Amino acid sequence: MITIGEAARAAGCKVQTVRYYEQIGLLPVPVRSQGNQRLYDAAAVDRLAFIRRAREMGFPLPAIRDLLGLADRPDQPCEAVDAIAREQLAEVDRRIVHLEALRGELKRMIAQCSGGQIADCRVIEALGS
Repeated sequence: MITIGEAARAAGCKVQTVRYYEQIGLLPVPVRSQGNQRLYDAAAVDRLAFIRRAREMGFPLPAIRDLLGLADRPDQPCEAVDAIAREQLAEVDRRIVHLEALRGELKRMIAQCSGGQIADCRVIEALGS
């Protein structure tokens, strides 16, 4: 059993994040020491690392909740997991399209900038309208 700080370090996140995940029910309520410190076992640290990796991949918290529920039932078929992953892939594709459009607009704004005074700056003008 390890403390919240040790669990956070082991999973690569912050203590506040661990508390938040407990608060919203993604992590089970930990046991407490005689001094009332939260104590975590290896399974809780693994679950915390799973959540961190899922967040890094952009999965929203409701999808992570669903994935954790599915992971807790390893004997089930994985169609539901695949559907969640496909939905996340579609969201990533949508973001890429948006970011490419944003990139193009920024390039156009920069190319139109004459490098003169801020009063004539195309970037400032475009952001102000």
